[in-house]
Amino acid sequence: MRRNSQMNEEETWHVRDLLTENKSAKNRSELGEKFIPKLLLFIALLSILTTILIVITLVTETIGFFSEVPLLEFFTGTVLKPLSQNPEFGILPLINGTIISSAIAMLVAGPIGIMTAIYLSEYATDRARRVLKPMLELLAGIPTIVYGFFAFTFVTPLLREFIPGLEATNILSPGIVMGIMIIPMIASLSEDAMSSVPNAMREGALALGATKLEVTFRVIIPAALSGIISSFVLGISRAIGETMIVTIASGSSKNFTFDITQSMQTMTAYIVEVSGGDAPAGSTIYYSLYAVAMTLFVFTLIMNIIARYISKRFKEEY
Repeated sequence: MRRNSQMNEEETWHVRDLLTENKSAKNRSELGEKFIPKLLLFIALLSILTTILIVITLVTETIGFFSEVPLLEFFTGTVLKPLSQNPEFGILPLINGTIISSAIAMLVAGPIGIMTAIYLSEYATDRARRVLKPMLELLAGIPTIVYGFFAFTFVTPLLREFIPGLEATNILSPGIVMGIMIIPMIASLSEDAMSSVPNAMREGALALGATKLEVTFRVIIPAALSGIISSFVLGISRAIGETMIVTIASGSSKNFTFDITQSMQTMTAYIVEVSGGDAPAGSTIYYSLYAVAMTLFVFTLIMNIIARYISKRFKEEY
């Protein structure tokens, strides 16, 4: 009897210990459930706060610039001479260089990227896709300064063999190399969009007698058009914001010209030049850095808004 009583007491204490441990674990779980959402909210608000502070900084310094330089002169002027005795601050040469370099990049990346996506999505075997797609995405991991030196030391000398009038620094070479750089973005996003199209649509078109090529261009691409266009817009945004390639390979000539064999400067390259130390803090040249950065910010913002609009406008749900 005494032994049975001891065993019952031990079992009772064991049950109590288990209940205590479960209660403690439950309390820790409830504490985590309350803490984790607050931590995630703080991180989300931190990113929003950072964006707001960036915008406030840009707007504040830009207002300081436009208090000395007329707004109309800045956005319509074709001459940019910030370091001359009679400085002129026309941003059109920078906008022109940025648009031309981005257009060249998209002429290179667009066709190659979409054709690569078509192959990976519709023609490649699973084994080939597993090998080729990671290899393609390796291009996205190469530092942009390496692309810049590649454009300056290899692509430009190669192009000068075919275009004798090409200057040592020009807008054509960095535009081509930027296109190579953004091929993975366009190809990967477009391939994801095409792969998300249900196989039933492919099989239905094939059952009706369509060839593989007809299925691709008449069924798959129209169905994935939202993702494809979004990838193009994001690629343009990436090209507009590129810095090191154009800084190294396009030169610092602030020419307002449409001749792609000549040296031009983009908005990002100008920001690098001014922030290099030639402009004393508080000067008009110093404030022009923020005005150009604000213009670049607006450009990129517009591209992202367009991408979101297109994505929602042409989105297909299956």
